[in-house]
Amino acid sequence: QVQLVESGGGLVQPGGSLRLSCAASGSIFSINAMGWYRQAPGKQRELVAVITSGGSTNYADSVKGRFTISRGNAKNTVYLQMISLKPEDTAIYYCKAAKVIVLDGYSYDYWGQGTQVTVSS
Repeated sequence: QVQLVESGGGLVQPGGSLRLSCAASGSIFSINAMGWYRQAPGKQRELVAVITSGGSTNYADSVKGRFTISRGNAKNTVYLQMISLKPEDTAIYYCKAAKVIVLDGYSYDYWGQGTQVTVSS
């Protein structure tokens, strides 16, 4: 069983900053990539940022230059540093661990429960 636990969401004013954290735990041999997705009301879930085990990153155009994804020193953790937040960044942010190899030798994708980010004055 693999679990992803997110934290760090909240209410922030436009122009403010937040840092999201995600920790994966369980019987994990390896994780190919970890990323952040978000879903605003009435919209589809979209990719925000992803980082591979090799350290390569990819960002949605809407967050480039404002958001930074990184992996922590602790194994299987990922962070999303968000600055210059805008009202349109308001959404539930989900952490995803992709191609996780577990005890049975197969790979699976896992999602966290989501954390609310609200940008409003």
